[in-house]
Amino acid sequence: MDDVTESKVLLAEYDRLKEEQKTRIGFRDNLLYFTLAAVTAVVAVTVQSGQAGLLLSAPAICLILGWTYLVNDEKISAIGCYVRDRLGPRLGDLASARGAMFGWEVYHRDVAGRAVRKRLQTAVDLFTYLILPMVCTVAFWCSPTVHPLLVLTSLAQTLTLAALGWQFLRRAEG
Repeated sequence: MDDVTESKVLLAEYDRLKEEQKTRIGFRDNLLYFTLAAVTAVVAVTVQSGQAGLLLSAPAICLILGWTYLVNDEKISAIGCYVRDRLGPRLGDLASARGAMFGWEVYHRDVAGRAVRKRLQTAVDLFTYLILPMVCTVAFWCSPTVHPLLVLTSLAQTLTLAALGWQFLRRAEG
């Protein structure tokens, strides 16, 4: 049986964390496509049926999927931070390495254009999870048959969307 050493345990932890990170990245990125498809379907069904109230399902969809997107994005970043700030230095100490372990975790954060890409990604996220559902909400408000209960629902959704948008902006700063 192999000897269990601290470095082997830490490397196994690194492998598991990177696997989780990879899975979360794929899931998070697919949420964007799924959200766009779902909102497109809502708009198509609304146009076909002529029932403007159906447009209010778009904000609900975007709130749920947007929050899920944010949670996964936060976990992806947390894994990278943990590897960079905790796991790498511990392994470096064990290996008596001079320099950073897992150099990619630091290197890719300093690549030229990263800040611009982060801002563009935030714009895409805000468009997908805030602007699109608000367009649907405004279209509902402008429809000829607006029911008071649905207006209250749409106002609550608008406030919640604003909170979600604020969370996206807050995360973009970090």
